[in-house]
Amino acid sequence: MFIGNAVSNFGYQLTAVAVPVQMYALTRSSLFVGLLGVAGLVPLLIFAVWGGAIADKVDRRALLLASSLLAFASTLALLAQAVLSLASPGLLLGLVAVQATAFAVSAPTRQAIVPRLVERGELAAANTLTSTAFNAAMVAGPLAAGLLLVRYGVAAAYAVDALSFTVALWATVRLPALPPAMDGRADGGRADGGRADGAGAVAGGRAGGRIAGWSDVREGLAYIFTTPVLLLSFAIDIAAMVLALPRSLFPEVADKRFGEGSIGWLYAAIAIGSVVAGLTSGWIGRVRRQGMALVMSVVAWGLAVGLAGLAGSLWLAVLLLALGGAADMISAVYRQTILQTYAPDGFQGRLQGIFIAVVAGGPRLGDLRAGATAALVGPTVAWVSGGLAAAVVAGLLAVIFPALLRYTPSAASR
Repeated sequence: MFIGNAVSNFGYQLTAVAVPVQMYALTRSSLFVGLLGVAGLVPLLIFAVWGGAIADKVDRRALLLASSLLAFASTLALLAQAVLSLASPGLLLGLVAVQATAFAVSAPTRQAIVPRLVERGELAAANTLTSTAFNAAMVAGPLAAGLLLVRYGVAAAYAVDALSFTVALWATVRLPALPPAMDGRADGGRADGGRADGAGAVAGGRAGGRIAGWSDVREGLAYIFTTPVLLLSFAIDIAAMVLALPRSLFPEVADKRFGEGSIGWLYAAIAIGSVVAGLTSGWIGRVRRQGMALVMSVVAWGLAVGLAGLAGSLWLAVLLLALGGAADMISAVYRQTILQTYAPDGFQGRLQGIFIAVVAGGPRLGDLRAGATAALVGPTVAWVSGGLAAAVVAGLLAVIFPALLRYTPSAASR
């Protein structure tokens, strides 16, 4: 699964650059680029939570395969519209919505699989490894996209994405069966005392044999809202992404400020910092005050991004965005580790679905915020004000509601 994700994520990053670049080329508007976030947000909010609930009721491998096939089909459709030169902003928005639907189901399912394969004491290390590989793809993918878009156009980027996705499909087929846990124990889901093949979690049960419904979703939401540490970690992440992420401004800033060839570097910059942080992250698992570290990382993210918006040179902007990316990678590892530590296996799918709705929905709202604000006051003000606001809001939330600041891994085991 690690190999499949690493390869397919590289291809996906080409599409993540090609779609907004194609939209900006069609419309010459950062607002339309921001609307791509809205197109992905609605299906994400609906299907991430419901898909996570389904992942607690059915074989997670089968669900991951089905949702991955839908994502593959949406990538092929993007390739087809580019080859046929359909030039339709509405079609782009629709295909992004389909792709978001597939992602909304596959992402929480994939994350819910991890505690079945990895011992609890190694979850932080596993999440760091996964995050580092993902961010490495976010470096290589946009840089490759920048070259492909200049020389061959968006169709080439979509083609590479489709090709790389076949590796993810192969990896999913290679997984063992992962039927639902019989109960909601908090031992990582391994009812057999530590086996990592998923079989011990079954115990002959099918979690009632029914497909998840609204009551299952409601149980997951209730768990979040009655667990202040998890709720605050989600709230701070929403503030960080909605207020600070400048992604939808990159095509306009590259076009008007930094020039041809800069688009790949802008999209890769945040991930460059995340990769460096991941490769030097041995200390992350040894931090006891994980809640405090999470808050500090989000504040640092906001400040670094805000300053990057003032940069007059491409390389200074890349450096500051990379610093923000390093902070974001650290906060992401702690958010995921806190969730996987707190939640019993019977809730992992539902809570991962909510988690994905937050961590993927926040950036899409951030795209809309940045694009809409840029249409009113220009890209520089939209960029800088968002970063500074994120740092302030994260700090205030942590001070007003200190449960997250006090969190340590030992608190979750009591």
